Amino acid sequence: MAERRRHSAGRYAWGVAAAVVLLGLAIVLSLAVGSKPLEAQQVIASLTRHGDDYVDAVLASRVPRTVLGVLVGAALAVAGGVMQGVTRNPLADPGLFGINVGAAAAIVTGIAFFGATVTGYIWLALLGAVVSVVLVYALGSAHGRSATTRIVLAGAVVTAVFSAYVQAVSLSLPEVFDAYRFWVVGSLAGRSLDQAWLILPFIIVGLVLAFLLAPGLNMLALGDDIATSLGQRPIVVRLLSGVAVAILAGAATAGVGPVLFVGLAVPHIARSVSGPDHRRLLPLCVLLGPVLLVLSDVLGRVIARPDEIMVGVMTAFVGAPALFIALRRLRGDRA
Repeated sequence: MAERRRHSAGRYAWGVAAAVVLLGLAIVLSLAVGSKPLEAQQVIASLTRHGDDYVDAVLASRVPRTVLGVLVGAALAVAGGVMQGVTRNPLADPGLFGINVGAAAAIVTGIAFFGATVTGYIWLALLGAVVSVVLVYALGSAHGRSATTRIVLAGAVVTAVFSAYVQAVSLSLPEVFDAYRFWVVGSLAGRSLDQAWLILPFIIVGLVLAFLLAPGLNMLALGDDIATSLGQRPIVVRLLSGVAVAILAGAATAGVGPVLFVGLAVPHIARSVSGPDHRRLLPLCVLLGPVLLVLSDVLGRVIARPDEIMVGVMTAFVGAPALFIALRRLRGDRA
């Protein structure tokens, strides 16, 4: 048993080290690679204020999207890990709470009835995400207890209702559709550091809360009865998990639009190294989430030169093979 624990700890340490290296490589590639490739020395010179105007201008557009890619990737990956833990559903992701569609409904409402502009999308999306989580918990709770199955069904109901609302409003009002369609794809392009600063406090709070909930999520995996006998309160863990997911996924969606698959794929990839312990899983998600999102953004810029493919599309192409490999390894480990 002791030897197995040492092997597991060593494997996790190597996994964390590899994730750190991959994250550094992804950040360098995001700054250097694109429709206008830059050499490493050009990037370093510009970052140290010794570059020329052309390099400075290129980096001025790449730094914000790289920073946002790191923040959003970490937020979505951790939100997915918490969702899979609290629902005990390996296919769960932040969309299960209707967060993406809730944010979309709030933005469509703001555009259609209040003349909202891009600068107001962040607050509208965050508000819509929080409202979705509140509705899901309100519908999924009965007699003070939240059952996993009821929460999942409530999430499906809220998603269906908000989706119908978004389609009805956006298709009925052409000006709403024109503004909404650029946001709904999910993209890091055209974002500024101001948006990163706006969502950063929310993501920090969400990450801290998620890490504090890691022991409780481990207990929930044993079942509500066992968790209660060990001193945990499942309803409190579920409620606070919903708050953490709403903050993380809401802030991420508010910053760059809906980006799918990161919250589903990354926890599975991380779990193949960390095992089921959320105290190890969530920190690894913080590292691997940005790797997937930033590398997806880089590939989207490269393969469609001089144009680019939105990162919301690329994450599915990049993440699907990695998720397939991780699931095969997990199945092999359990056999």
